[in-house]
Amino acid sequence: MTTLIVDRNPASGVTLITLNRPAVLNAFNTAMWRELGDLLREQAHDAGLRCIVICGAGSRAFSAGGDLKERNGMSDEVWAAQHRLIEDVLLAVREFPHPVIAAVHGIAHGGGLELALMCDFIVGDTSADMALPEGKRGFLPGGAGMQNLTRAVGLRKAKQMVYTGARIDAQTAYDWGILNELVPAGQHVTRALALAHEMTRASPQAVRSAKLALQHGADTDFRAGYALDLAHYYTLVSGPDRLEGIRAFNEKREPRWVRR
Repeated sequence: MTTLIVDRNPASGVTLITLNRPAVLNAFNTAMWRELGDLLREQAHDAGLRCIVICGAGSRAFSAGGDLKERNGMSDEVWAAQHRLIEDVLLAVREFPHPVIAAVHGIAHGGGLELALMCDFIVGDTSADMALPEGKRGFLPGGAGMQNLTRAVGLRKAKQMVYTGARIDAQTAYDWGILNELVPAGQHVTRALALAHEMTRASPQAVRSAKLALQHGADTDFRAGYALDLAHYYTLVSGPDRLEGIRAFNEKREPRWVRR
């Protein structure tokens, strides 16, 4: 059985990826990481793609993180090789040229939460249950969870979650800034897809440029970030999509974007 279900919608440009190991709470084994990495490389070159939404199969979890049964007794060498794969895939999510939205329900622990945090943002339902419990297993989050969590909630709350490994509920995750939106149970995918479709109304080039400017700008100082904003601004303002966007506004119609 494939570890992923991929639902492409060429008409909208939105692809829904479902983590598909519900019997083990969608825990990540090596095969799932490989499949996700291969899929991201393939999708990055799809000229019609506008947004990806990632969710989990079944009623209980987005993902429980790493498959500890597979890892039981794993040699240091094999563990390190698997983790290099994980690092590559998670960075591919962060650096994907189009927006990636995590639609989270139920358990999102360890690598599951780290995957969600690598996405551009997270929509969660009221069943969401989040944690970075690696310290209770004798190691640390290794998928940039500590870095992304700190950027989302601030240093003190990140320390609290990592030091204790404690689980937080959906309302707390929303209040702390992990979730962009908190929706009723079972509505997480519907809302994430609605947001994805809303993004497809914007210029593809503008969205890609905004992702680069926002993401890299957040990692630097204000002046450098603003310089990055302006570099993308002047590139776009001299292009055909700016003319088409203004023309469409005045003609009261949807734009027909030139740059993909």
